[in-house]
Amino acid sequence: MPYVRISLLRGKSDDYLDQLSRNVHRAMVEVFDTPPTDRFQVIQQCGSNELVFDRDYLCGPRSDGFVLICITAGKPRPAAAKQALYRRLCELLAAAPGIRPEDVMVIINTTAAEDWSFGNGLAANQLTQP
Repeated sequence: MPYVRISLLRGKSDDYLDQLSRNVHRAMVEVFDTPPTDRFQVIQQCGSNELVFDRDYLCGPRSDGFVLICITAGKPRPAAAKQALYRRLCELLAAAPGIRPEDVMVIINTTAAEDWSFGNGLAANQLTQP
């Protein structure tokens, strides 16, 4: 069950944000072994002084269309799955809402089940699947 935090500069339309959200989730379902119903995202639009990024570091140049996608995943994925996710994210986000691949930055962190609580004061490793 990944949790995704998406940060970008302020000023995007609701339609843009919807396409961004849907295509991030779509990529995760297609290539990152994420169940279709596991969609937990926070989209944060920031002022220019609140999202600071180097426009030329490594894969730049970056534009004001820069988007930072931070994924916290509950289980490790192989390097090939991560690489496939990076590629698929760029493909889908280029198609809609029209984000350049140079403007897509992704960070993946993994955690143990005991690091998650989905409610009721219980850690995920205390829960059983039906």
